[in-house]
Amino acid sequence: MLPKEFQIRMEKMLGEEYPAFLESYEKEKYQALRVNPLKVNEEEFVCRAPFTLKAVPWAEHGYYYGKEDQPGKHPYHEAGVYYIQEPSAMAPAEYLGVKPGERVLDLCAAPGGKSTQIGASLKGEGIFIANEIHPTRAKILSENIERMGIQNALVTNETPESLAEYFIEYFDRILVDAPCSGEGMFRKNEDAGAEWSPENVVLCAKRQAGILDCAASMLRPGGRIVYSTCTFAPDENEGSVSRFLERHPEFFIVKVEKRNGMSGGVPEWTKNPAKGIEDTIRLWPHKLEGEGHYLAVLEKSKEAESGYRGYCKNGEQEGLKEKDCKEYLEFSEQFLKKKLTGTLLKFGDQIYLAPEGTPTLKGLKVLRPGLHLGTAKKNRFEPSHALALALNPAGVKYSVDLSSDGSEIRSYLNGQTLNREGEKGWYLITVDGYSTGWGKMAGGIIKNHYPKGLRKNYV
Repeated sequence: MLPKEFQIRMEKMLGEEYPAFLESYEKEKYQALRVNPLKVNEEEFVCRAPFTLKAVPWAEHGYYYGKEDQPGKHPYHEAGVYYIQEPSAMAPAEYLGVKPGERVLDLCAAPGGKSTQIGASLKGEGIFIANEIHPTRAKILSENIERMGIQNALVTNETPESLAEYFIEYFDRILVDAPCSGEGMFRKNEDAGAEWSPENVVLCAKRQAGILDCAASMLRPGGRIVYSTCTFAPDENEGSVSRFLERHPEFFIVKVEKRNGMSGGVPEWTKNPAKGIEDTIRLWPHKLEGEGHYLAVLEKSKEAESGYRGYCKNGEQEGLKEKDCKEYLEFSEQFLKKKLTGTLLKFGDQIYLAPEGTPTLKGLKVLRPGLHLGTAKKNRFEPSHALALALNPAGVKYSVDLSSDGSEIRSYLNGQTLNREGEKGWYLITVDGYSTGWGKMAGGIIKNHYPKGLRKNYV
């Protein structure tokens, strides 16, 4: 399973620890999920969860679940109650230290585990851009952000170089979860070992340099970058960070607390190690309950002045006038208990709500310019699935709650109608109080508006 050249290098790196490292590949991988605080009272959820949960020590909302559990097949998954994520992968976004109201960029964001973690930390406040260069993966990223009910996220499908032309010293925090040789995922994904080569390690390190340089130009003075990989290769870890600091002396490594089994970077594993390289972090599968990861917390010298705004190429986005979105406003008045705040945008007949102060993204490939509210049709408005997942029962006038233990929620997720009496109009369908989708009441029947592409049979 493990490439021979990889084994030789790892034995040289680890010395007497190597047998324990090798033995870790014989053990079962750890499985975890991250509870979504945008939707869930975590304490209540953990008490009543249908899974065996144990806290991940380095992730605020992370929990290991038992090997017999299947959270991906539970209705809570479709409601965005949690995100299934490898436990070590939860560490980088945790160390980014995001605060509500900040401007944040996830530069290499798909499939969305770290992005949804960042979105939860922002609590709907601030501007969050999640970017992915590969179109298919960018679509998956957008779907995961939607499922988790994140309102203030924009999803772009661009190169780091293109974004760097649009934003100069603009973001407060940037996550660079860089494309890498994937050595840390060999236990989780056997195909990763078959695709590995020493040449690819060198290629990845070169690619990482370009991505980091773009991130550096987009970070405001005093801002923070977290650089992370899922590889053991020193050339992509201590090496990439040390070379970056040679090119960018305005940055320095932040000494942060290492938690539960984490190790420091090793200066001897790279030429010309940067000052403080031992304060970067390695996660080893033989030392903790997770796969292999590396991260470095980097900050830009000098603090930004009070009121600092940064530069975005085309200024801020102008919103719609009321006459241009009257269908949505009528829907909001009729079916929502409170008006959603933000900048209303229209693309064709699609209405979006972008966070206030959103930069104009003209010229960039944008998959999601904020929260998709729905479709403006002639004299009516059809709310989107994304809007349903971003709401809760307290925010709507009509809702129907289904039990996660009952057959109705599974019928609903399979596209079936519901028999109910009530006022005519749009109803938020929830599972144990968690928003799941829309239904439209008429004549004692709630017509199913759960997206056809997401419907599935549950047993």
